[in-house]
Amino acid sequence: MKFSKNILTVAIFILAGFNAFSQKNTKAKAAEVVKEMQRVADWQVNKWNTDGFKYHKADWTLGACYTGIFALGALPGNEKYLDVLVKIGNDLSWNTGRRRFYADDYCVAQTYSQLYLKYKEPKMIAPFTALADSIVVKPHTEPLNWKNNIAMREWAWCDALFMGPPALSYLSVATGDEKYTNTAIKLWWKTTEFLYDPAEKLYFRDETFLNKKEKNGQKVFWSRGNGWVMAGLVRLLEGTPANHPDRKKLENLYKDMAARIVSLQQPDGSWHASLLDPESYPIKEMSGTGFYCYSLAWGVNHGLLNKKTYWPAVEKAWTALKSAVQPDGMLGYVQPIGASPDKVDSTSTEVYGVGAFLLSGSEIYKNILK
Repeated sequence: MKFSKNILTVAIFILAGFNAFSQKNTKAKAAEVVKEMQRVADWQVNKWNTDGFKYHKADWTLGACYTGIFALGALPGNEKYLDVLVKIGNDLSWNTGRRRFYADDYCVAQTYSQLYLKYKEPKMIAPFTALADSIVVKPHTEPLNWKNNIAMREWAWCDALFMGPPALSYLSVATGDEKYTNTAIKLWWKTTEFLYDPAEKLYFRDETFLNKKEKNGQKVFWSRGNGWVMAGLVRLLEGTPANHPDRKKLENLYKDMAARIVSLQQPDGSWHASLLDPESYPIKEMSGTGFYCYSLAWGVNHGLLNKKTYWPAVEKAWTALKSAVQPDGMLGYVQPIGASPDKVDSTSTEVYGVGAFLLSGSEIYKNILK
């Protein structure tokens, strides 16, 4: 009996040591992810402080970046990044861009709502609430054909699905009024009906791409464009109640796209600028890769995707993203502003790529600590 007790004591001691080691290792992995996020965020913030803002502070490019800055700032010990966003919001008097119904110009509002949820300052959402109320009551009956400046009034291009739906959906979370999410979902399906290819399970950029072909004869499906869609979809889902009548339909669309996107991942973990003709754009591209990494990791963390099946793709994508970070913290290999696949190199950077990188890191961090 004494011998058995000794064995039990030793076993408990070993198990306790293993658990302590495991916890220490887990914390070290999480800290490593945060360190990479900080390097990239610090480079970007320092760039703003040193050279000023390349675009208007309410521009969509920066709106996409702010989503990632917020995600980092929401992690323990990183509140200083939220201070950066609050200052920007105050500089803008919490207004969106000047073109009222152009989705790009109210992308920034999704971060306003997230900041409001933390600080509960009504001024943070007051201007956008007034704008959103006017969006909700618009008829939205125009066709989405790419003419007559339709983008100023409707979500007629796939990028808009990242800019508009999350802005409305997070406002529902902030205010408790589901009418904003309901409008976002209604307009999501309108754009999807027009631009989604159910056979390919991908979105065309806009009407002008419906009949275009790549050099290899494949349809033109732009990596970042579909990255905008997937990231917009998971952010819309965050504001969609579990019992919403469209919830399952949105989840099924997400799962279909996730399976398709993973099948197109390149051996190095990245996605090239053209999804179906990667050979014509043979270099890794980080804005699309970042948004896919984020979206897939989010799906695993929220139980929509099987971890055994999808997490290896997330890990490969994160490795590719880290490989694009230059020694000074600048994220390279980010396709410039455009509407279709284009070439990149190590010196190519844009703020929305930083946003995608930070969103990815935040979901990977959460998974490590689950």
